[in-house]
Amino acid sequence: MIRLALLALLAFGGAAQAGAQPQPQNGDFTEKLEIGTSTDEIAITSDFRGADLTIFGAIDGSDSNLLAQGKYNVVVTLEGPKDNATVRKNERVFGIWVKTLSMTFELVPESYSLASTRDIGTIAPPRVIANTGIGVDHLRLEPLGLIGDGGNLVEFRNAFRRVREDSGVYQRDPGGVQFISSSLFKASLRLPANVPNGVHFVHAYLFRDGMFVVAKALPLRVVKTGLEQAITRAAHDQPIIYGLFAVALAIMTGWGASVVFRKD
Repeated sequence: MIRLALLALLAFGGAAQAGAQPQPQNGDFTEKLEIGTSTDEIAITSDFRGADLTIFGAIDGSDSNLLAQGKYNVVVTLEGPKDNATVRKNERVFGIWVKTLSMTFELVPESYSLASTRDIGTIAPPRVIANTGIGVDHLRLEPLGLIGDGGNLVEFRNAFRRVREDSGVYQRDPGGVQFISSSLFKASLRLPANVPNGVHFVHAYLFRDGMFVVAKALPLRVVKTGLEQAITRAAHDQPIIYGLFAVALAIMTGWGASVVFRKD
């Protein structure tokens, strides 16, 4: 009985990590969405330069007339692990650039990639897209702690999105989803070289004639392997020993460089 209870808790926890799926706008839809990925695990090695992830999907119960008219649209996202993120503002004070203001956003995706059949602004009305939370512009960015009157909230939110997109961890690709037959589609997402380690989630959203129909989610594990994994594990499991080793290695490297390049 105890074992069964633990399994039930783990199943519930996995569902919670995937996030609550948006609900269809009405109960009249008969379409269902099935998706699969080219791999369920991405290995990060010392020479990792990024990777491409392919998602395949099918629309079950689709209307052939609507398919022929191009009324179906699909959006696919890859959302990374969530963590708090701080944005700092630099200002020039007496001729020196200093960090004067900062704001921390609570539990935001460390990475976010989006592909769609066309620009999401043309797939559905803005209110529908906002309600489903799709896209960089509609990510939940809630400040942590007190923010005063909130006058800088919009500025910091825009700065956060800009920094993440400039670094490549937030990406969008209108046209990255293509129908390869009447009801089968394929999406391609690019994982950058600095993709975070952890469990990511692939989300697929189906729209019919501007209305949200159904969503599907699958987990994707991004793990470090080999030496990268050993270093990461040592840093987390034995931080003191890891710190001492890092200091000793830095001292030895500096001493060795001074010997090699010493001028007699």
